[in-house]
Amino acid sequence: MYRTWVKSVEIGTFPDVKRSFQVTRCNHCANPPCVAICPTSAMHQRADGIVDFASDACIGCKACIQACPYDAIYLDPESHTAAKCNYCVHRIDMGLEPACVVVCPEHAILAGDLDDPTSEIARVIARSDVAVRKPEQGTDPKLYYIDGQHAALHPTAAAAGELFAFAETRDHMIGSPGGMFRSGGRMAADMVRVSYNVQHKVQWHWPIPAYLVTKHVAGGVAFLLAMGTFLGIPPAPEVFAGGLTLVLACLAITIALLIYDLDRPDRFFYLLVRPQWRSWLARAAWILASFTAIATAWWVAEVGAWSGVAPGLVGLRPILAALALPFAVLTSIYTAFLFAQAEGRDLWQGAHLPVVMGCQGLMLGAAPLLALGTLPTVSSDWFEAMTGVVLLVATLTGLAATLVGDLGIPLATEIARRAAREMSRGAFRIHYWVGITLWYVPALILWFLPIPDPFTSIETVALTLSIAVGVFLHSWALVMAPQTVENS
Repeated sequence: MYRTWVKSVEIGTFPDVKRSFQVTRCNHCANPPCVAICPTSAMHQRADGIVDFASDACIGCKACIQACPYDAIYLDPESHTAAKCNYCVHRIDMGLEPACVVVCPEHAILAGDLDDPTSEIARVIARSDVAVRKPEQGTDPKLYYIDGQHAALHPTAAAAGELFAFAETRDHMIGSPGGMFRSGGRMAADMVRVSYNVQHKVQWHWPIPAYLVTKHVAGGVAFLLAMGTFLGIPPAPEVFAGGLTLVLACLAITIALLIYDLDRPDRFFYLLVRPQWRSWLARAAWILASFTAIATAWWVAEVGAWSGVAPGLVGLRPILAALALPFAVLTSIYTAFLFAQAEGRDLWQGAHLPVVMGCQGLMLGAAPLLALGTLPTVSSDWFEAMTGVVLLVATLTGLAATLVGDLGIPLATEIARRAAREMSRGAFRIHYWVGITLWYVPALILWFLPIPDPFTSIETVALTLSIAVGVFLHSWALVMAPQTVENS
C-alpha cells in the first residue's frame, strides 16, 4: 500500500550496467477513468485538475483500482476505502508544494501549473525529452518523465525475478485470492531486470463470476416469460409462478453477492442515494433495484391469479412483462459495459462481451424454464418450442462470439495479449476450456442427439446445472486473468 514508490530496473550486462529509477504514483489524468467508474463520486476531479478522493463517500467496491491503468490506487487497510496520491491537496490549498517536491534533495521532482507557460514545470517540459506511461489508454496523464527509460516505463518490458535488491518476492499461485503475484516477464532487446518494485493484490475474486451466473438466470428467465406473453404463447401459470420465484431468488443472491464484495458493505445504500451516473456500477444498482421491484409485483400478480386469491390480477401480465423486459436485458449485459470502463484491464474491453453475456443470459433462462415445462401438470408446447429454439440459437451464437472474440480477434495491447494467453493457455486454461465445454456442449448434444423426447426432466435439470457451472468457470478465467498482469 503505497501512494508513491520508486521502481528500479537494471539494464545491460556486466560490466556495462546502469540502473533506471522511476517515481511511480497517480498520474492525475486529464481524462481519469477512476473518476468515471466510481459509483459514488468518492473519486473525483477538482477544478484545478487534481484527482482527489473522499474516503467518507467510498463504498470499497474496488472498481477504481480496476480502472486505473497505472496501479496507483489501493485499499486503505484501516478505513477499507480507496486511497492514492492526491497531490497533497491539503498543502496545495495553503499555497505550498507537495511534500515529495519539498523533501527531494536533488530537485528531481517538479510540480506546478502546466497551463502556465511561465511556470518552471512548463518550461522544463517544453525543452526536455519527456514521456508518459501508457498514452494509448487515452487518459492524458499529467505525470511526465524526463529521459524516461522504456524498460522502466513499460511494465511488460522487464522481467521480475524472485530476488529484488532489498527483498524477496513471496511464493504463491498466480491469481490466488488476496495474494501477491509476479510476472515471468518478457525480455526486451537488452538484458533488463526489475530490481525493486511494489507488488499489487488481486482485488476481484469468486463473488464476481458467481453473481454473473445468478443475474444471468434472473434476466434470462424474465426475458423469456415476457416474450412468451407478447407472442401470445404464454406458459402455464405454474411456469410463471415458478419462473418468477426463481427470478426473485437469483436477484436476491445477486444483490447479496455485490454487497458482500464491498469492503464497506455498511455503505451499500450510497449506490442509490448518491449515484454518479456515468458509472455503470451506479447504473447497475438502479437496474437491479428497479428489476426487483417490477419482478416482485409481477410475482404477486401471477401467484394471486394462479392460487385463485385474486384471479383478476392476470390482466396485469402484459403491463408487467413490458416493464420487466428492458430491465431483464440490461441485467444480463450491463457487466460488459462496466468491464469496458475498467481501463486498467485491457482484455475486458472486447466488443464481443455484451453478445457473450446476452447469450449466457438466454441459455441460463431457457434451461430452467425447460425444466419447469417438464412438470406432469404443465402443458405449454408452443412456449417450450420457443424456449428450445432460443436455447439453440443462443448456444451457437454464444460459442461463435466467445471463440472469435477471445481467440480470433487480434488484441491491440501487450497487456491484453498477455492476459488472453493467461486465460486460454496459462494459469486459467482449465477454468476457461472446461467452462466452455460445460457451457455449450450439453445443449448441443441435447438438440442433435436423435432421441424422441430430448427435453425430459432429468436432462433439463442436468443441462441447467452444467450451463451454470460452465458460465461460472469461464467467468472466473475472464475475471481473474487480466488481474494477474501487472500495470506498473
